[in-house]
Amino acid sequence: MATEVKNNDFSNIIFERKSIRLYNEDVKISHEEMLEMIQKATTAPSSVNMQPWRFVIVESPEEKQKLKPLIRFNTPQNETSSAMILIFGDMECYEYGEEIYNQAVEENKMSAEVRDKQLEAIIPYYKNLSRQKMNDILKIDSGLFAMQFMLVARSHGYDTCPIGGFEADQLAEAFGLDKNRYVPAMILSIGESMDDGYQSVRLKADKLTTFK
Repeated sequence: MATEVKNNDFSNIIFERKSIRLYNEDVKISHEEMLEMIQKATTAPSSVNMQPWRFVIVESPEEKQKLKPLIRFNTPQNETSSAMILIFGDMECYEYGEEIYNQAVEENKMSAEVRDKQLEAIIPYYKNLSRQKMNDILKIDSGLFAMQFMLVARSHGYDTCPIGGFEADQLAEAFGLDKNRYVPAMILSIGESMDDGYQSVRLKADKLTTFK
């Protein structure tokens, strides 16, 4: 039997998380704190540790105005949040493979021999993946980051709302990114809530689960 966790803080973070539509417009998040939250959230797992997630933080009124026509019915979050976090997946994330694995060796988390064998197999494999397969990987990995970021944000006292309704074919170019390389996965609004959020229910685990 696993050791029982005595501290209920993490459970509270999970069960108190709400999807918020309206935020306190006076609350700003410093770049230092935003980077700290992102850094914590990047401990989320990713396929062969390629960490394909990339971020654009939209926080100025001018840039939010640019985002507004691209997010359909999610304008209240855009207008009131401290920031809108655009999460993209990098189709050429393998370009960072050597840097990632070299750092693992430097920090004694991997031997040089293992690094070389891994890179020899991973880099060609990633380069030869179909666009659809790579897209699937990026979406899964970005989703893992997004959920972790939402929990980290809650631990910092902020609320979030995941947004999937946006013009995916226009988002990258609107913010100066190569649309062929950077695939939009999700948008997260973040800030201090000004409402109670939407109440929702969940199906019971036994209805969703089959044991074999």
